[in-house]
Amino acid sequence: MKLATLALALPLGLSAAPMTVEDLNQLASLHSTALSPSGDAVVYAINQLDGDTRQSDLYRLSLTSDAEPQRLTYAKGTEQAVRYHPDGKGVFFLSARSGSSQLWYLPLSGGEARQVSDLPVDIADYRLDATGQQVALQLRIDPSCDNLTCAEEKAEARLEQVGQGKHYDSLMVRHWDSWGDGLRNQLFVATIEGESLSEPLNVTAGLDTDVPPMPFSGMEEVAFTPDGKHLVFTAKAPGRDHAWHTNYDLWQVPVAGGKAENLTPDNTAWDAHPVFSADGRYLAWLAMSTPGYEADRFRIMLKDLFSGEVKEVAPGWDRSPGNLMFAPDTHTLLVSAQDLGQVTLFAIDTRFGDVRALTGLGSHSLKGVAGDRILYTRNDLSQPTELFSMDLAGRNARQLTNINGEAMAKLELGEFDQFQFKGWNDETVYGYWIKPAGYQEGETYPVAFLVHGGPQGSFGNRWHGRWNAQLWATAGFGVVMIDFHGSTGYGQEFTHSISKDWGGKPLIDLQKGLAAVGQQQPWLDVNNACAAGGSYGGYMMNWIAGQWPEGFKCLVNHAGLFDMRSFYMVTEELWFPEYEFGGSYWDAQERYEQFNPVNHIDKWNTPMLVLHGAKDYRVPLEQGLAAYTVLQRKNIPSELVVWEEENHWILNKDNLEQWYSHVLGWMQRWTDADSKAEDSE
Repeated sequence: MKLATLALALPLGLSAAPMTVEDLNQLASLHSTALSPSGDAVVYAINQLDGDTRQSDLYRLSLTSDAEPQRLTYAKGTEQAVRYHPDGKGVFFLSARSGSSQLWYLPLSGGEARQVSDLPVDIADYRLDATGQQVALQLRIDPSCDNLTCAEEKAEARLEQVGQGKHYDSLMVRHWDSWGDGLRNQLFVATIEGESLSEPLNVTAGLDTDVPPMPFSGMEEVAFTPDGKHLVFTAKAPGRDHAWHTNYDLWQVPVAGGKAENLTPDNTAWDAHPVFSADGRYLAWLAMSTPGYEADRFRIMLKDLFSGEVKEVAPGWDRSPGNLMFAPDTHTLLVSAQDLGQVTLFAIDTRFGDVRALTGLGSHSLKGVAGDRILYTRNDLSQPTELFSMDLAGRNARQLTNINGEAMAKLELGEFDQFQFKGWNDETVYGYWIKPAGYQEGETYPVAFLVHGGPQGSFGNRWHGRWNAQLWATAGFGVVMIDFHGSTGYGQEFTHSISKDWGGKPLIDLQKGLAAVGQQQPWLDVNNACAAGGSYGGYMMNWIAGQWPEGFKCLVNHAGLFDMRSFYMVTEELWFPEYEFGGSYWDAQERYEQFNPVNHIDKWNTPMLVLHGAKDYRVPLEQGLAAYTVLQRKNIPSELVVWEEENHWILNKDNLEQWYSHVLGWMQRWTDADSKAEDSE
């Protein structure tokens, strides 16, 4: 199948220019959406450049007319987490325009937004009940507090302790990019009374665990029961063992306060994402079945709240949903899931288990369903995210926004396509190639061989804000990305196959895939290639250096694991290495050492660029420093770049520009790709 690059027509006399990281950073982003209860309108937030600064505002678009979007807000700052009031007459959102993150309400009939909350702490997120009269608030406070007065006093006391030593008596002492500070995400419930809130009640008081879980979960893990009398949420039980298990459960607590009840005590694996049908009869959620395994397939579970029956929906469907919503008929669940290099939206009949794809190529994310309309976003390797709608049958798809259309029309990108080959054990493996921008028939081009992280992940057919493959294509490279054994979206057996075999099947796939794509696409000069990867992809750079030392002209290692023994001792989520390698280091030492890059540094000779964030506590900085020390001491051409304020990812836009300057410059230096890029201009 051919996946051609979409482009808008440019005015006569103008030509497109290859995209740069500066162009990527200047694109607008769609960051919050809400579908009206009747499905006739959508409100969304756009973050875009306004001169030299970025501005975020809300817009409303009618879905029943051809009217232009209506801008709703003009205040400086950011509006986020926009949600419709169930009556459809206005929207709520979070904003820090008053000095801290608080809840605001904007009537759609006209008038200014009004501040609904005035709490002494920031509101991180919120969820409304079915009537819009109650709101659950996510606040980060001292878990010993059952009211906000206590939380404020505790916060003030902590300010006086700045500079003092931190005391810990359990793991995790740090998580992702933050040291433990004794605070927890907690849920408060309040009543919306006119233009203000009642005194919020901490319904998770005494539950010394994060609700929702840290570091990435939000209020998608919280749901009001249809009658508004209870909250159901995802959390681990309080305890000292959070660092080495994945036993997240669904809990239920009265909105008036009381003891939380564990709804899924029998499943010692991961339960998540509770949703209720509108008629109140069904509760659906996602559940893994293997304890300690964060990359297990999420199954769809359904409980009939009238009969008490619990069943798995579509048990034979070998995909892992990322989110789910009930359609209005209550017998259909809408889900998104990775599928053969795409992220596809599916409709699943809860009665019979029939699964039907609603979207095709590209990466789609479900945003809402109401009336006869599904709201979703779409992007692919040539287009950033835009908002779309379709009917419940997956027909009449309509693009609703074109926030980057004008900017993208000025940029030249590379044509791309998916390919397949026989990998490990002659099993089918998929990948993508991208032609350089300005590709000339008959020319050959150096290769940027990008290896994804995870390791259970996928680059796939999507637009990436950090590892954007088109930036290598516009720098003169042919790009190759392979979804090796262990990648997601190809069935659970394929995903699971990397566990306890990090350096085995994946390396074979990468070697066979590079050779195969070179034969299929002779314009790719696979003998003039550099490889780059982050996290597990960075691990693979260290592994390649010792196992495939003649494979590449250079390597780029971002936040890569270098020594599996020391990694186990300093990472935070111990359940990850303990599952991947079969236990703790002392219980599974042979497995850790079998695929440990440090054991093969005697064979290293490939020039390597090492990049790392100092606040990376998943793969701590010392892993990158150790690799760089070896490279320097062995007199292998090498460079190191460290960002003191970045974590596992490079999030600051100025730092991202510096990152690409080093990465592309390094790869061009060893492959002469810069001359190819200049020749195409």
